[in-house]
Amino acid sequence: MQNWRKRIHEIIYESDTREGRQFDIILIGTIVISIILVMLESVKSLDVKYHNFFYYSEWVITILFTIEYILRILTVNKPGRYIFSFYGIIDLLSTLPMYISLISGGAHALLLLRSIRLLRIFTILKLGSFVWASNKLKHAIYTSRFKILVFLSTVIILCIIIGTIMYVIEGESSGFTSIPVSMYWAIVTLTTVGYGDIAPQTPLGQFLASVVMVLGYGIIAIPTGIITSEFTKQDRDELQLNTQSCPNCAADKHRNNAEYCYSCGSKLHN
Repeated sequence: MQNWRKRIHEIIYESDTREGRQFDIILIGTIVISIILVMLESVKSLDVKYHNFFYYSEWVITILFTIEYILRILTVNKPGRYIFSFYGIIDLLSTLPMYISLISGGAHALLLLRSIRLLRIFTILKLGSFVWASNKLKHAIYTSRFKILVFLSTVIILCIIIGTIMYVIEGESSGFTSIPVSMYWAIVTLTTVGYGDIAPQTPLGQFLASVVMVLGYGIIAIPTGIITSEFTKQDRDELQLNTQSCPNCAADKHRNNAEYCYSCGSKLHN
């Protein structure tokens, strides 16, 4: 029994082994098929024509997800760590709607709950070839959080100032009926979205709009530069993590040379 649990654990929790990679690829393929079926089912003409196919296909996928969920719980010594983890909750929520539909008769309110299975696509980040890159990106964003917060605060203050000035210049006759509406125009213009539902009419207002448009190109590049600078500061050796998962508490992302779990101290498989 212990050998069986160890073997299943290595396959479904780890991506560094050949079987683990194959399992993740099959899982991701199933997720993609599930996503496509959910999207196609929302098209009424297709749903009318292929309703039975969509219905039975979703049941097959739901059963497969249920088996995977149960195996993940059975192969760890502390199943609560997985059940209440982010992916554990997503796995549970992605299987519940079809079972709930047996009681509620497939109410339309379940559509929102069913769509949460789209988040399962993020399990692709657990593939071995993506682990180092995903952790490096997460670390770069985390270390840049204060700089990004200051930047966003500056942008908000700038939009308030620009919106107030434009409200004074243009007024209600040009569609700038209030300062919040003018702030909305400033945000749309500064981010280079440009819906065009509100536009300045006076020469002074158009000049200010031109300045805001040019300023927007520079502002867009700032967050990218902040995160990129953090990438260059990171020591690659410190981020060499793998998908090794602890058989006791299900903690993952251990260092390549780790023999024991950083969370509970249990010995790892490899």
